[in-house]
Amino acid sequence: MSDLPRKAITRTARLASLPVGFAGRATWGLGKRIGGRPAELVAKELQQRTAEQLFRTLGELKGGAMKFGQALSVFESALPEEIAGPYRAALTKLQEAAPPMPVGTVHGALAERLGPDWQDLFLEFEDTPAAAASIGQVHRAVWHDGREVAVKVQYPGAGKALLSDLAQLGRLARLLGPLVPGLDIKPLIQELRDRVSEELDYGLEARAQRAYAEEFADDPDVLVPDVVHQADQVLVTEWLDGVPVSELIADGSPAERDRVGQLLARFLFAGTARTGLLHADPHPGNFRLVKEGEPEEWRLGVMDFGTVDRLPGGLPEEIGVALGMTLANEADEVYELLREQGFVKPDVELDPEAVIDYLLPIIEPAAVEEFAFSREWMRTQAARIADPRNPAYQLGRQLNLPPSYLLIHRVTLSTIGVLCQLGAQVRMREELTEWLPGFAEYAEGGRPEDDPHEGSASEDPAPASA
Repeated sequence: MSDLPRKAITRTARLASLPVGFAGRATWGLGKRIGGRPAELVAKELQQRTAEQLFRTLGELKGGAMKFGQALSVFESALPEEIAGPYRAALTKLQEAAPPMPVGTVHGALAERLGPDWQDLFLEFEDTPAAAASIGQVHRAVWHDGREVAVKVQYPGAGKALLSDLAQLGRLARLLGPLVPGLDIKPLIQELRDRVSEELDYGLEARAQRAYAEEFADDPDVLVPDVVHQADQVLVTEWLDGVPVSELIADGSPAERDRVGQLLARFLFAGTARTGLLHADPHPGNFRLVKEGEPEEWRLGVMDFGTVDRLPGGLPEEIGVALGMTLANEADEVYELLREQGFVKPDVELDPEAVIDYLLPIIEPAAVEEFAFSREWMRTQAARIADPRNPAYQLGRQLNLPPSYLLIHRVTLSTIGVLCQLGAQVRMREELTEWLPGFAEYAEGGRPEDDPHEGSASEDPAPASA
C-alpha cells in the first residue's frame, strides 16, 4: 500500500465514491431481483459488499475518515439486526487495525523525529505494527533500559488529511446517513472535527496519560501504562498486554464480559472524578482486559489519551442531580433544572411529566441494582426516539444539548453502546452512587437538607470542554 493519501482531491474522490458506490450496488441489487434471486439474499449480499467498501476506503485513507468509522462502530448496537449484521465485522475492524505504513516510511519518520540514531534508543524494534489506527500506528519494542514499550508513530500528513476528511464528510453527511439509520450524522462529524484534532498533539496526549497513570498507579481495577518518552509525532509508552475488548465482544465468556463491563462503567465515572479528565475516545480498541489472578481481580487496561475533556471539578453536579431527581419522579424540579442548564430553550414549553416519561426508559440502568445491557435494549431506545409516530420523537426534537455537555453526552452514549455490544450485567447504580456528584442524595427520593438547588439550579454553568 502506498503512503497515506494526502492530496485533497484524491482523498475527496475516494470519500465521494462511498455514496456513489452505495447507489451503484442498489442498482445491481435491483437487477438481481428482476433476474429472480430472493430479495433477502440480494439485500444481505448488497450490505456485505457495502460494508467491505466502507472498511477498505475508510481504513486505507486513515485520518478523519477512519476516525469517523470508529465513531460509527460503537453505535451499531442501536441498529436492527438485519442492518447491523453485515456492517458489524467491517466496523469492528476499524477499532483494532488498518492497512499499515511501509517499513521505509516508518523508519524515515522515526529518524526525522527521534534523530538519525533512533535505533540506539531500542534494544529491539518490531517493524510489523501491532496496531494501526486513525492517525498513527503502534509498534512493539524494547526500550534501551529493558522495558517493553509501545511506539506510536503518527502518519506523515495525518493532520491535513484528518481535517480535510472531516470537512468532506460533513458535506457528504446527508448521503452517508443510510450507514446508520436514525443517527444524525452531521453533528457527529462536526463534533469530531472540533475535538479530534487534539489527537495530533502528542505532547497533550502525553500529559493526559501521565496524569491518569499517576492517579491509577497500583489501582486494583484500572491499569494505565506510563509514558516513557515523547517527541514530535512519536509517543513511547509502557506496553500493555491483555485481551482487546473488541475480541470479548465477539467471543468473550459471560464472566469476562460482565467484569470488563463493570470496569468500563467504573472508569467512565471514577476516572473523571479522580483526574478531572474525561477519556473521550471510548471505542473497544482502546481497552484491554488484563486477566491476572481471580476474575474479581481482573483489571481494565486503558490506552489512547489523545482526546480528553478537561473537567477540573469532575462531571457537572447538575447531571447527578437531574438523574437522581428523575428517578425520584420530581418532574417539575427536573424540568426547571434542565431549563436553567440550557437543555430546554427559553422559547420552548414542554410538559414536565412528558419529559420524565421521555427520560425514564433511557436511564433505566440507573434505576436498578444490576442491569443487563443488550443490543435489544439499545435498539428499543433508538427506535422509540427515532420513530416520528412516537411522542418521544417530537419531544426529543425540542430538547437542546448545550455545548459544554456535548462531549460528555457522546462519551456516555458511546460507553453504553459498548456495554450493549458486550451484553454485560453491570451495577451501574453502584458506580453512580460512588462517583457522580449529586446522584445519591436525590435518587433515594427526597431533597437533602440545605439543598443548593432549591428554587434554582447552580448559577455556575457546567464546565466548558477544553
